[in-house]
Amino acid sequence: MKNAREVVIAGAGLTRFNSYDGRKGRPKKEFYDLGSEAILKALTHAQMEWKEIQAAFCGNVYCGTAAGHQTIGKIGMTGIPIVNVENACSSGASAFRLAYQMIAAEIHDVVLAVGFETMPRGFIMSTAWPEWQRTMGFNVQPAAYAMQTLRYMEETGATVEDFSRVTVKNRRNGALNPNARLQKPVTLEEVLGSRVVAKPLHLLHACPLADGGAAVVLCSKDRLKQKDGAVSVAASVLTSGTYGHEYGGGSVRIKTPDTIEIGVEQAWEMSGCGPEDIDVVQAYDTMSPGELWDIEKLGLCKKGEAPHLLRQGAFDLDGKCPVNTDGGLMSRGHPLGATALAQIVEIYTQVRGEAGPRQVPDAKTGLAHAMGAGPNSSIVILKK
Repeated sequence: MKNAREVVIAGAGLTRFNSYDGRKGRPKKEFYDLGSEAILKALTHAQMEWKEIQAAFCGNVYCGTAAGHQTIGKIGMTGIPIVNVENACSSGASAFRLAYQMIAAEIHDVVLAVGFETMPRGFIMSTAWPEWQRTMGFNVQPAAYAMQTLRYMEETGATVEDFSRVTVKNRRNGALNPNARLQKPVTLEEVLGSRVVAKPLHLLHACPLADGGAAVVLCSKDRLKQKDGAVSVAASVLTSGTYGHEYGGGSVRIKTPDTIEIGVEQAWEMSGCGPEDIDVVQAYDTMSPGELWDIEKLGLCKKGEAPHLLRQGAFDLDGKCPVNTDGGLMSRGHPLGATALAQIVEIYTQVRGEAGPRQVPDAKTGLAHAMGAGPNSSIVILKK
């Protein structure tokens, strides 16, 4: 937004991402329990009271009608506008963008963005495809990613070992994150030895589903309670597909701009930053190969370079461009409505220097990217 008011993050809250189905000794929690927990944590972190929130945007996918109202009802209905946002895996970032725009346009001064989900078990049953394609199995995520992966391997020379190294790195980072679902590192041999789910992809190339909640309180700078370490929203961008790009590895191959490439150019222009300014990245790793082509499409390196940089350690916590410092989807887990906001929370935490043992030294600017069915692509850049 040109000539927009500066927007800052006042506070953030995150639940542990896990399975809350009440089975095998696990606690039973509904989406509204997880969402309201994240909201209360964000308010506490922001040093704000609920009555200060002027509007709320609520990202979710599988929670049903008025899920945001049910979640906020656990805290208290105060008559504010509550908007439910469903935009697949970018739902949380889409809610964040709407909250950002409300403040940047001076419609409201303090706005909540929250994402939450209790996921169905098994494969993600996406309805983003036409019925005839779903009947033929086109919406089976591992199969769709396998087609994209084979093409990427053919075009760049990337190997299954490279994808496995993504999993090893992210699970190592996740072991340092108390909110991650999977907190145990894995070896390259364990990843390669896991069963094949859609050739060439193995089970440990796939992120685990999870239940969870994430929330962010955004405000104008004059309403910020914690003046030290203020983090500004330098860019919040949402783009969709272009003609000729079918989500899920479709057969149409017309050379048109990719939704990620469109979005990142907008983000650079909006933020005044470039790839060289980014200190920490949250890349979208539903399946581990996706992290590599995501990094390339974001312009953080050239096409085909990501596997080589990964092997060199460039994306490690102490590398030149740390990626998925909290374990990413691969370790943290993937509750669709909360995922993109959790990425933003990690960047916020890193830029504030509050990430503990996984902290990237002197991180000042970070980028979070999520991709969802549609397709749609969200990019958020935060700057201290």
